[in-house]
Amino acid sequence: MTQGKQADTAGFTAAPAGGRWRAAFAFPNPVNEYAARITAGLVVLAAVATLVSGLGGGLVLIAAGFWLRVLFGPRISPFAVLSVKLLAPRVGPAKLVPGPPKRFAQGIGAALSTAAVVLFFAGFGLGAWILLALLIVAASLESFAGFCLGCAIFGFLQKHGLIPEDVCEACNNIALRRV
Repeated sequence: MTQGKQADTAGFTAAPAGGRWRAAFAFPNPVNEYAARITAGLVVLAAVATLVSGLGGGLVLIAAGFWLRVLFGPRISPFAVLSVKLLAPRVGPAKLVPGPPKRFAQGIGAALSTAAVVLFFAGFGLGAWILLALLIVAASLESFAGFCLGCAIFGFLQKHGLIPEDVCEACNNIALRRV
C-alpha cells in the first residue's frame, strides 16, 4: 500500500485525507459576509418571483440552489458564483465571518425548500407557499438586515453543547453566541 492511501475492505484504494472527494464537498471558512448577503438577496428575488407566479418549478430551482451551496460551497451554485465572483467584489473588501454557521443556515434553507417542493407536488400547495414565505423572511433578514437566523440557531445550539465547539472555534467569540 502506498503512503498516504488506505485500502478499503473491497480492495479499492481510498483517496488520502484531504483528497479530491473532500475538496469537492468543501465549504469555505471563513466566508465573505457580503457575498452571503448578496446570495440571500438573490434567493429573496427568486422566492418572491416563485410565490407570485405560483410555479412549482421555481421551488425546485431554489431547493437545488440550496443543495448546491450546502454540498459544494459557492463553486457551482449560480447565485453564489454570481455573488462571489461578480457582485461582492464591487461592494468593497471582503468582510470575513466563520463559515460553519453559514453552511448550517444553507442547510436549513435546503431543508425548508425541499419540504416545500415535496408539499407542492404532493398537492399541498398552501403548505409549500407558507414554507417559501418563511424562507423569504429568513433570507430577507440576512440580505437586508445582516442578521443570519440560521447562524443564530447554530450559535444557540453550539452554546448549549448540541454542536461541538471544535466545529467552529471562531464562533466562540462572535455576538451570535449570546443568543
